[in-house]
Amino acid sequence: MKILLFLVLISVCWAEPHPGNSSLEHERIVHIQAENGPRLLVVAEQAKIFSHRGGNVTLPCKFYHEHTSTAGSATHKIRVKWTKLTYDYLKEVDVFVAMGHHRKSYGSYHGRVFLRESSENDASLIITNIMLEDYGRYKCEVIEGLEDDTAVVTLNLEGVVFPYSPRLGRYNLNFHEAQRVCVEQDSVIASFDQLYDAWRSGLDWCNAGWLSDGSVQYPITKPREPCGGKNTVPGVRSYGFWDKDKSRYDVFCFTSNFNGRFYYLIHPTKLTYDEAVQACLKDGAQIAKVGQIFAAWKLLGYDRCDAGWLADGSVRYPISRPRKRCSPSEAAVRFVGFPDKKHKLYGVYCFRAYN
Repeated sequence: MKILLFLVLISVCWAEPHPGNSSLEHERIVHIQAENGPRLLVVAEQAKIFSHRGGNVTLPCKFYHEHTSTAGSATHKIRVKWTKLTYDYLKEVDVFVAMGHHRKSYGSYHGRVFLRESSENDASLIITNIMLEDYGRYKCEVIEGLEDDTAVVTLNLEGVVFPYSPRLGRYNLNFHEAQRVCVEQDSVIASFDQLYDAWRSGLDWCNAGWLSDGSVQYPITKPREPCGGKNTVPGVRSYGFWDKDKSRYDVFCFTSNFNGRFYYLIHPTKLTYDEAVQACLKDGAQIAKVGQIFAAWKLLGYDRCDAGWLADGSVRYPISRPRKRCSPSEAAVRFVGFPDKKHKLYGVYCFRAYN
């Protein structure tokens, strides 16, 4: 303690006046040096990694010693811990821990994660068979004795954000119901970052929807009176955070590519909803979900001017090449509505998963 105090006093004496305005606030810079500064450094070579659902990815992380050329010491075992951070960094979800020969993965990551270990200082994490829920920020923490350091890596997924409201109409979902309907449509509830990226890519939607952090927001690229006023600036507008049980809004879902074939079923006649379900089954497939039509449209450029049933009872069609009578003004997944399942006749979109 005496040595540390002595070093602090010396550092104060070495402080130099700040150039320019010599106000009290900026009069001097004080350098404080601890007796034994940290030697362990953890570095992520890339702050963001991009992948897609079903793929494999490596989150980079390496550790070094500041004053030595070796990766580790003989006196302490290295402990590597990977966690996933929540949107506000206040909570961490365990992903993987390694110390010596001991390895443990947690939750949905079990059996899908392991260390790359290409060298003795490599703590990079490999994630296999990526799921939509894997999107987010990950922390790599390396601990050696009393020293530790961390690095954060973001895993981004290629995909598409789409607004969703159920048959009951707009603003009928609490937060938990919103999470569930996204899963039912082969997607997950979108994060703010995903909605922001979608807005930058042109998503414009006037209905407010839940996001994964519990906030309610909506993206506007063309300001207008019903959507905050025509004199406002474009942006992602926020209603703030609301009661997850009692408040009701729409939802923004996120989906990525899929391991299968999305297609419009060629059939001699138009079909009721129940007939459409059976027609897909007879063709060795399932009636397609909303997330699958958006993924096919956005990621594969799927284009079809025929309206067709989807699993939620809605009727839609994807247009990648705008033209007369087929969304002439913009590329979009066109929404026809939720017709009477027993009496209205349409085509059907099917999805056949690959084994």
